[in-house]
Amino acid sequence: MDMLTATSRGSSTAVENPEVESDFLRSVHALLRELDGHHPAFQSERGMLRWTLHKKIDRTPSNGVLLVKILVKELERAERCGYRQYIIPLLHTLMYTLVKAPSIPDDLYERVYCFCKKLLTFPKPYCTIGLHYARQLKLERTVPGILYQRLVSAEQSLKNDSFAYQEKVFMFADPNLLSEAVCRAIATEIKAARTSQCPRSCMIYVIERSLQEGLKEHCDFKTLRAILQEKPLDVIEHCFQQVVAATEHAGSDVNAEYNQYVEELEKIYSALLSTSGKGVEEAAPEGSPDIPLPNPQISFHLWTDEDQLWKELVLFLRPQNQACVEDSLSQVLLDSFEIQGMGPDFDGSEQARFSVLSTDSGIERDLPVPDDEAPEAEHSRLQRKGGVKKRGSTLDCLPLLQTGSNGQEAKPAGKLHRKCGSSVMEPIAQIQRLHKAQVVVLGDDRVLGRLVQAYYSLRKRESRRAYLTPRLKVQFYYVPLMEEQPSSCPMEESALADQTEPCELAAYLGRVDPWYESNVNTLCHMIPKLATMPSTPSKTSVSDMFIMDVIAYYVRLGLQPIYFQVYTVKLFFTNEGLEPAEDIFLVELQVTLEEFDPSRGLSLILRVLGSFQLVAFLSR
Repeated sequence: MDMLTATSRGSSTAVENPEVESDFLRSVHALLRELDGHHPAFQSERGMLRWTLHKKIDRTPSNGVLLVKILVKELERAERCGYRQYIIPLLHTLMYTLVKAPSIPDDLYERVYCFCKKLLTFPKPYCTIGLHYARQLKLERTVPGILYQRLVSAEQSLKNDSFAYQEKVFMFADPNLLSEAVCRAIATEIKAARTSQCPRSCMIYVIERSLQEGLKEHCDFKTLRAILQEKPLDVIEHCFQQVVAATEHAGSDVNAEYNQYVEELEKIYSALLSTSGKGVEEAAPEGSPDIPLPNPQISFHLWTDEDQLWKELVLFLRPQNQACVEDSLSQVLLDSFEIQGMGPDFDGSEQARFSVLSTDSGIERDLPVPDDEAPEAEHSRLQRKGGVKKRGSTLDCLPLLQTGSNGQEAKPAGKLHRKCGSSVMEPIAQIQRLHKAQVVVLGDDRVLGRLVQAYYSLRKRESRRAYLTPRLKVQFYYVPLMEEQPSSCPMEESALADQTEPCELAAYLGRVDPWYESNVNTLCHMIPKLATMPSTPSKTSVSDMFIMDVIAYYVRLGLQPIYFQVYTVKLFFTNEGLEPAEDIFLVELQVTLEEFDPSRGLSLILRVLGSFQLVAFLSR
């Protein structure tokens, strides 16, 4: 891989603060001891160290340079001493800090980039993680601020003409497995986060971060923030479009020069200054402008319907002006999705294909004669008689919906289509996956069984009529949650001990990945514990949303897939009066047979019909 492209990022160093640096060093060493399992904290309080460390950066982003220095030193020491179990967790913490903290010096970027290149000689998963982050560092080094801009634009679904990718997190909880208090606590945090961040604020964050990283000392951050706060929404949207266009052009064009990118940003900045009022500079806030990293859009759903996952994914692909309700799917909304009631964005000419009689057979005698010699027209055209239109169910009509603005997405890829009156077959362009759905399931291993059933149903629908898979990338994430059940007698305790571990798969993932064990498995008892705590003002404040922060950290850095084998089975009975039953399972299948009498000679035959793979994501 080539060396990093030189830019004018600057080589400013952070103000030396021995107290802050020693505090960061203690926190990083505590993280390493937690990975080894030697941290004295209680098991239920593990995972707070990483969250607390990143919260310090959120409160004072300028101290991020000090943390990056410490993390780079620890990574180099871990690679030199052979402590490979530290590499991926430290690298995730480092890259998350680089996105959050602004104005990182060139020498630190160069050291991190060189370290990621060293990982290319390591076995998997170190080489894949190193390659992924090396590419990100090279892109960020070429166009400062592009990682932050792409992350916020995709997660917040900010409309722009240059970067059309959209992401959304769907959180599903089974009400039969989680108590009402836990579901209410999660929904409260999600609602509070949604009300605290709006598209206007997120666009301002992107503008500020891009100008801050691109213009450096030539940009007055305090004045810029005061100007943007006074601008109306249409001006903010226009400025956001310009910033994203300049950033994406510099990031996608190989021949683009960094100076041209800076000139575009200077034009945008000068235009904002020229339209500002006279009292803007006096109204500028004191202190350095902190630019937060907003949490992604998360929708919380109680899993009560078998087809709920599929319905929400279909709604995610719909245009925002038609998907009015994101969290629930009412019957009225389903009825509005009928093809006869499509909105103005639906182009019927792209969907309907009519057969016409071709008059061009290639034979000379069939060529049309001049108008003065043309005989009386005959009714020789093919006509379609009136027929009865069979109207299917609403759910069957949903896969036929078009995504709206892009006409080519209405056509399946890889097929040839004939234009009306033309004999030329034109290939259709490949549909791009511009949407990514990150599905997070909460609960014990039983919720994975429900996910498997929903995934199997989705695969069956897509095999009949592909709609989601060509347009949408779906990733699954598992957050184990288990509430302690009070036992009244020792007999119940011994019975519970004999049962299978309810979070057996989560324990397996924790053994595979230490990062998952310390950051995700720790939520198993922590979230129910937080849900039972008395409500306080700081508990629902934006700066202390622990559940939202750890979920966002998981879906952003869970990069490596892990594959689970899913089995489909069919149960046959020797008694011909009983119908066969079909089911699927992930680890084990518990069968309850009603009216089963062994004395009657009734036997059960289990046949495995086949298997497929379900993909979950870890850090490694």
